[in-house]
Amino acid sequence: MYFEFETLTGLSPFMLIFAVLAIGLAAIIRGFSGFGFSALTVTSLSLILPPAEVVPTAFLLEIAASIHMLPLVWRQVDWKILRWLVLGAVLGTPFGIAFLSEVPQGTMRLVIYGLVLTASFLLWKDFRFKRSVGRSWTIGLGCFSGLVNGSAGIGGLPVVLFLLSTSSGAALTRASLVAYLFFTDVYASILSGSQDLISSSLLWRTGVFLIPLTLGIYIGHRRFVKTSPESFRKFALCLQIFLSLVGIVQVLAV
Repeated sequence: MYFEFETLTGLSPFMLIFAVLAIGLAAIIRGFSGFGFSALTVTSLSLILPPAEVVPTAFLLEIAASIHMLPLVWRQVDWKILRWLVLGAVLGTPFGIAFLSEVPQGTMRLVIYGLVLTASFLLWKDFRFKRSVGRSWTIGLGCFSGLVNGSAGIGGLPVVLFLLSTSSGAALTRASLVAYLFFTDVYASILSGSQDLISSSLLWRTGVFLIPLTLGIYIGHRRFVKTSPESFRKFALCLQIFLSLVGIVQVLAV
């Protein structure tokens, strides 16, 4: 029976256990902060699966996470900024999808880990964009985010840096990120499907991953009002930095 499951999902017992634990932890962080799920999922699953399979999986799981969280934060979303970010992402994502399907897997892993590592250090150092940003600048940032999201599945990180410097409070930032990731990942999933990047085995394993995802989101959301945001934020960033460094060493050692 397990042999049939392994055939359907393409996951060995070790790979399944590792993936479930990684996604569960990433989902807890997502439920708490509104971001970090794709970065943690992509960096961890890329240790056992090709990025061309990991990134579409992250898209689908992000959509499921956002569907669960969006009704809880809908009224707190900053729609004025979000509409221009989404417009930019719509323009940039197709180029990222094309990049994902064409670039060699080893190179793609280095790109993914390098982007996550750089963004994590910037967040750790409390990096801030300048506050006086116009519509064109916001659309440009959304376009860059779409490019990164389509190619590496972590387009939320540059938007995190932006929202932390322009929004008023953790609740508004968290809500806007949840809405942004929902819209952009639905779009990216449609494009991935058109590029034949979503296989039947990918859909089967994504269905299995919904179990730790749902549980993790529930735990993380409950902890949002009970735990110091700063301490949890540092924990998430430390984990992202660690996974990125491990992944870079692994790719270079091959």
